[in-house]
Amino acid sequence: MNFEEYRLAKLRYKEKLTSLKESGENYTTVSGEKINLLYAPDDINESEFLEKINFPGEFPFTRGIHPNGYRGKVWTMRQFAGFGTPEDTNERFKYLLANGQTGLSVAFDLPTLMGVDADHPTANGEVGICGVAISSLDDMETLFDGIPLDKVSTSMTINSPAAMIFAFYLAVAKKQNVNFSSLRGTLQNDILKEYIAQKEYIYPPRPSMRIITDMIEYCTNEVPQWNPVSVSGYHIREAGSTAAQELAYTLADGFAYIEDAMARGLDVDKFAPRISFFFNSHLDFFEEIAKYRAARRIYAKRMKNKYGAKNPRSLWLRFHTQTAGCTLTAQQPENNIVRTAYQAMAGVLGGTQSLHTNSMDETLALPSEKAVTIALRTQQILAYETGVINTVDPLGGSYFVEALTNKMEEEAERIFEEIDSFGGVIPAIESGYFQKEIADAAYRYQMELESNKKFHIGINAFKSGDDEIDIPLLQVSPEVEKMQIKKLNELKQTRNQQNVADSLTEISQAAADGKNLMPVFINAAQNYVTLGEMIDELKQHFGIHEETVVF
Repeated sequence: MNFEEYRLAKLRYKEKLTSLKESGENYTTVSGEKINLLYAPDDINESEFLEKINFPGEFPFTRGIHPNGYRGKVWTMRQFAGFGTPEDTNERFKYLLANGQTGLSVAFDLPTLMGVDADHPTANGEVGICGVAISSLDDMETLFDGIPLDKVSTSMTINSPAAMIFAFYLAVAKKQNVNFSSLRGTLQNDILKEYIAQKEYIYPPRPSMRIITDMIEYCTNEVPQWNPVSVSGYHIREAGSTAAQELAYTLADGFAYIEDAMARGLDVDKFAPRISFFFNSHLDFFEEIAKYRAARRIYAKRMKNKYGAKNPRSLWLRFHTQTAGCTLTAQQPENNIVRTAYQAMAGVLGGTQSLHTNSMDETLALPSEKAVTIALRTQQILAYETGVINTVDPLGGSYFVEALTNKMEEEAERIFEEIDSFGGVIPAIESGYFQKEIADAAYRYQMELESNKKFHIGINAFKSGDDEIDIPLLQVSPEVEKMQIKKLNELKQTRNQQNVADSLTEISQAAADGKNLMPVFINAAQNYVTLGEMIDELKQHFGIHEETVVF
């Protein structure tokens, strides 16, 4: 490039702008970051190409972890499914697999997420409503009846009770005579983000970290193809964070798990390749793409330079993406199909390994079969009709995208310094730092919507008199709760009570002795000890968490 010619050309361009007017829109990202009118070569340092961008499959993996991108393997298409009884969800799973889905993703109901059984008083009115009800191995056996666990990849969105739910899953694998080494899948199991954003915690942070490290250790040795933790920024973003906060808080949580496992004595190159991540894909198309690219770069550099990882796979940030539930609207719900398609494309252009597309009716109810099929077809059209899989990182080298990626990395590094000033993630959680920062970001965005500086179609712009489109909604019958309680009561009466008592004693002893809890959870699962019984046994040792109040 002749830089003198470039300088003069840019001056001529700026002179043309002086006679032009802008429409007065608020030209910032969804997160509130100012966007320049134009990006050009002087917005990035092209001499740093090999250091910061490089080729796909090469450190620092900004352009993707695989040299051939989706030509090697199209992303895994998952649809989150779970409602009512295990029988209901088993039927939905088989429907999705028959329609081309390539992986299962399990949604659990609120009692299960909070670690209580269907017959617990606090479960009243919630059993099977927002996901499938799982109280015991008996339920898990029904959930995966007729589905060979060595033939599917299974993702389970569960956190505080993740170890017990995973024990149920492993017990089902044993009953199917499936070797643990053949199992593929992911547990969300990200307890730190629960304290930060989603609030489905049970025990205090430190004993919760012990359980997760037990699971990382167990999977490393016994279930080598399983991802024991999916470090989740999704819920951080849904709570109202900015893109940079989602990026930084998620990676900080991931690094905390890595440090805890290393402190246990685990070899980083043995367990790190099975740590995965889970990001939101929000409304701002280019900001989201930059976020994913910056995430890969930050992670690779930190794993290599701070944690001394030598296995190339330890440097790979592998991630699942889900389109943004918080952007869906009850008004004009069919618009959600369009929102989801653009958000899905951002995830794909950002290089995701796995993708869930939200259904248009999720803001109103659990997805209907028709809505789920449209959401799945959205991914299939994206993969097989749009041409996005033809070349790797097609936006790589874009002055705008590269500048945004650099800015995202810089902002994340600044946030890391703030977290370090508290002494790490757990002290920052205990101080209320994350909660306050997210609340402030959510408030700023809401004020922009209310002042019409930002638009949400159908909410504060382009409203119509008939926004509530009549679409069929999935209804969960009240009979589900009665059926689950009846089934659970029958199980408790027919199981071997001495085995149950012995299993609970074994859990208590392992918790006190500091032994790995996974083997005792699996044994308890096989003896049909319920989820709630295991959880309550540990409460006696670990206590329960009470959040710091922030204003």
